[in-house]
Amino acid sequence: MTERLRIATRESPLALWQTHHVADRLQRLHADLQIELVPLTTRGDQILDRPLAQIGGKGLFLKELEQAMLKGEADLAVHSCKDMPAELDDGMALCGLLDRADPTDALVSPKHASLDELPNGARVGTSSLRRRAQLLALRPDLQILDLRGNVGTRLRKLDEGQYEAIVLATAGLQRLGLDERIRQRLQPPVFLPAPAQGVIALECRAGDDRVMALVQPLHDPLSAARAEAERAFSRALAGSCDVPLAAYAEVIDGQLQLQGLVASADGQRSLRDQLGGSIEQPEALGLALAERLLAAGAEAVLGRSAP
Repeated sequence: MTERLRIATRESPLALWQTHHVADRLQRLHADLQIELVPLTTRGDQILDRPLAQIGGKGLFLKELEQAMLKGEADLAVHSCKDMPAELDDGMALCGLLDRADPTDALVSPKHASLDELPNGARVGTSSLRRRAQLLALRPDLQILDLRGNVGTRLRKLDEGQYEAIVLATAGLQRLGLDERIRQRLQPPVFLPAPAQGVIALECRAGDDRVMALVQPLHDPLSAARAEAERAFSRALAGSCDVPLAAYAEVIDGQLQLQGLVASADGQRSLRDQLGGSIEQPEALGLALAERLLAAGAEAVLGRSAP
């Protein structure tokens, strides 16, 4: 008997690439599975004239897809895990995290080979407060200008001369076959990525055992442990688009090593620390590192009053 799986996806080229990637892998696992894509436009895709932090944050890229699943119009959604809120709404569940691609950020520039080579006062485009804070910490002279839209739109604005450089996720460029646009990878520990950057996430209705069983073979435990530690760190610090926060976990000698950063939006103040722990307890590691930064004054750095 043929089984059907409806996958909700945003309509951007990168989102469609990720969804087709998941669909192809599922098709190879389940030859009789009938897969149907449900393309949707989210509010985050529609509102492009304001920073995400001003219009509701990361959840704006999920709501329409989640509503489609809750209404029974779709069974599964494919996301960039870095775009997901640290806490999901009731009724939804993470049912799979794929193997992690390159988690770094990439500097893209037509004329300049690195961040250090950008001219004084260069215009750099990014929509991320995390990237803004780290760029300004390294180069206080830069003009950081807001940049929204899909990858193609952002590259077009760069090529039109609106910026001297822009910063995008390395994994997104690679997935779209745009490796040649990468001039410099901004790598840890100097430049930390967003929590779970480079990870494709699968979301379904909580308790949907059928869908969970179908996608379980795609789940990568190592990728999940790293992402869980980073997301727990973010969750403990109320991480969202309006918080300049970064986290990066890796496995070294069988232990999970987590680096974390919080910063002021202007990059002038920051706190960072790192902590090792068991790969079997990634959430505990993320929470412990967040507690260390809170004890060191993270609330003040973020411009918030301590509770």
